[in-house]
Amino acid sequence: MLRVRNLRAGYNDFELWANFSVQERSLVAILGPSGSGKTTLINTIAGFAPVNTGDIEWKGGNITGLSPGERPISVLFQDHNLFPHLNVEKNISIGLKANLKLKPNEQEKVFETIRKVGLEKYITKKPSELSGGQRTRIALARVMLRCKPLLLLDEVFLGLGPALRLEMLGLIMDFVQEENMTLLMVTHDINDAIKLNQKIIFVHDGQVVSPMDIAKFLGSSDFRFREYLGI
Repeated sequence: MLRVRNLRAGYNDFELWANFSVQERSLVAILGPSGSGKTTLINTIAGFAPVNTGDIEWKGGNITGLSPGERPISVLFQDHNLFPHLNVEKNISIGLKANLKLKPNEQEKVFETIRKVGLEKYITKKPSELSGGQRTRIALARVMLRCKPLLLLDEVFLGLGPALRLEMLGLIMDFVQEENMTLLMVTHDINDAIKLNQKIIFVHDGQVVSPMDIAKFLGSSDFRFREYLGI
């Protein structure tokens, strides 16, 4: 279980408050207006933002003081953090080893992952030579290689068309369910949450609402939810 306990975090004049838990193997969409604190929540769980008070726990162990690399977490951001001078194969391989010195079994694992995300024809291409969807696949392949139990996504489908967005989301869902992972995904598209068909975490003005079923969220009379949905 992921447990965020009495958390207070933020930058400068913005402060985020959170107190919730997420069961292992859950698929959770994080929704809320722009500037409400969704990315701050992701960054804090991942270890990129400081915690003022409170704790973050995974499977009963406190990870609050761990560096991002020590946490059982992979993060995929909007810009995908690709290296422009590296080709597809190396951009993905770096997910295993920063020095790119892979053993034969590790190299095979890289090629297997490349095939899984459909990039086998592009392994020598650099990010600038690829489409937005293909760059998303590179970043996804990298986190697939790391295969940590918690996967955090921050608006990774931004700029993708509806059909490609659905395809990418389906690929991610298949992967996290095959590997028994837990997914927290920041999105502005309610259709993403409906596709996940599990839990919603709603963030409003720095306040994190505890996870709820998608059906409860859509049927709620809470003015914050209805205003966000435009109903």
